[in-house]
Amino acid sequence: MILAIYATLGVFLLRAAQEPLRHLSLIWFTVWSSLAHGLVMALQALRDPTERGHLPGDVLALLLVAGLLTVITLRATRSVAKAPLPTGAG
Repeated sequence: MILAIYATLGVFLLRAAQEPLRHLSLIWFTVWSSLAHGLVMALQALRDPTERGHLPGDVLALLLVAGLLTVITLRATRSVAKAPLPTGAG
């Protein structure tokens, strides 16, 4: 079930990547949901020894995705904020 959710999210993220500043809410949802999912999985893995295999794989991947999307999104929004406003010809 979770694979279907992440596959669907991935399709929408690929579409959002074409115009990321128009789809910031989807990107930030992905950041925060990946962070929350990763932290919950980490806590469960630390409490249950049979789940420890998720720490170096799934948990790390989720936190990495959240971190990379955060850095890329913040850079993009800052570069747009610093860009000079276009001057109109009219």
